[in-house]
Amino acid sequence: MKIKPPPLRPGDGIGIIAPSGPVTRSELQPAVDLLTARGYHVIETPHTYSRQDYLAGHDDLRLRDLHSVFHDQDIKAVLCARGGYGTLRLLDRIDYILIRKHPKIIVGYSDITALLLAIYKKTGLVTFHGPVVKDISGDRLKNLDAFLDLASSPKHFSLNLSDGEVLTSGRSKGFLIGGNLTLISHLIGTPFMPSIKGAILFIEERGEPLYRIDRMLSHLRLSGLLKNLAGLIAGEFLDCGDISEINRLLKDVTSNIGIPVFSGLPVGHDALNLSIPLGVRAVLDTINRTLSASEPCLAV
Repeated sequence: MKIKPPPLRPGDGIGIIAPSGPVTRSELQPAVDLLTARGYHVIETPHTYSRQDYLAGHDDLRLRDLHSVFHDQDIKAVLCARGGYGTLRLLDRIDYILIRKHPKIIVGYSDITALLLAIYKKTGLVTFHGPVVKDISGDRLKNLDAFLDLASSPKHFSLNLSDGEVLTSGRSKGFLIGGNLTLISHLIGTPFMPSIKGAILFIEERGEPLYRIDRMLSHLRLSGLLKNLAGLIAGEFLDCGDISEINRLLKDVTSNIGIPVFSGLPVGHDALNLSIPLGVRAVLDTINRTLSASEPCLAV
């Protein structure tokens, strides 16, 4: 059963966790100051700045912080410090019953994709693909504004797709799901990958050469998942080579499916990373170049 989190209100608590790679206080402080100035009570979990090699502390500590923000009744939204690597290590140890009992807004991208998709699969909670704390200061304030706007109002989500390229024209209905292509590929075959039958799937990537993107898209095709999609949208493929070559791959793997395909969604590792709710019904219209939800993403 689908669960929608309550909206975020001024004065609410925002919890910060670091379930993936390590961060320093100086990297997060500008964003913490911004959120505080906007009227939110920012709560950093005890092990936010822990470090163990390429992880933000031992698995037990990162898991404890994740559970703590869902236990804390003062916290209404959960922001992740950064991506990197680490969420896959936690998925089979998360208390999903706790999360289902205390639904909250949780947002992130990149490595956080695995956490968002697993929570949605195991609990039905609508999660949010959007900025991490490290990225919401400086020239990326638009990402913070977009997230807060989406997280604070039960209005329907909508994005203008006037910038980008229509690869296969059409109009389709389905539920939104997606995130980082590498993490989606790694989740296939595990009990933490949601069904994408009838989904409008969006994908983004960073720093992967064309042959690896080809490999992952081929994996999706061979798994049989692509043939059940309602639509496919590519976000940013930063530092992945010529976007026209990536678009060619996208057209190739969907050539026999008959679904709308669009390239240029403003999400991913580049400066513009707007927030998208995962699990809500939506419409992809390449004729009018819009992606819009047909239901609220928050509890009303």
